[in-house]
Amino acid sequence: MVNVSRRQFLKITGASLAGSSLALLGVAPETALAEVRTYKLARTTETRNTCPYCSVACGLLMYSLGDGAKNAHASVIHIEGDPDHPVNRGTLCPKGAGLIDFIHSPQRLQYPEYRAPGSDKWQRISWDDALDRISKLLKQDRDANFIEKNEKGETVNRWTSTGMLAASAASNEVGYITHKTVRSLGMLGFDNQARV
Repeated sequence: MVNVSRRQFLKITGASLAGSSLALLGVAPETALAEVRTYKLARTTETRNTCPYCSVACGLLMYSLGDGAKNAHASVIHIEGDPDHPVNRGTLCPKGAGLIDFIHSPQRLQYPEYRAPGSDKWQRISWDDALDRISKLLKQDRDANFIEKNEKGETVNRWTSTGMLAASAASNEVGYITHKTVRSLGMLGFDNQARV
């Protein structure tokens, strides 16, 4: 701690009082303005999205540059929290703040892939083929394992051999519809990513 004598203390407070009084009377210097430059995101396209990492479902603002033409391939160049989003109000956790690395990762899976039984290679398939295959396998499993009545003869309509894990970033309405769809199939194993 600095040792200040009584005389030095009075000089400091007197100088501070005189300086602040002069500033209030308008004797302060003019405001120094920095050079105005073009904002780096002015030419970008802003897109709202939801963070895919956890069940909080924070809002994101993603900025991309390029119009998709041959010479200007569109690419995300900046990500920040959405200040208008009711969940995170513009803040992001470290994983959400580093989301741009996830987007530009060469290991990121962007298309459905299929690996045949016994094979060691994945092959790219279309979204239609992937959804058709999933639907076909779900139908086969449900037909083979659906339990209509229990041992007492009571109607139970259960499908216990397949489960579903729902997305946690969905709205209440989407969650309600997903729940109704899964339960109408008789599926008992149903959970949400938020609990995992």
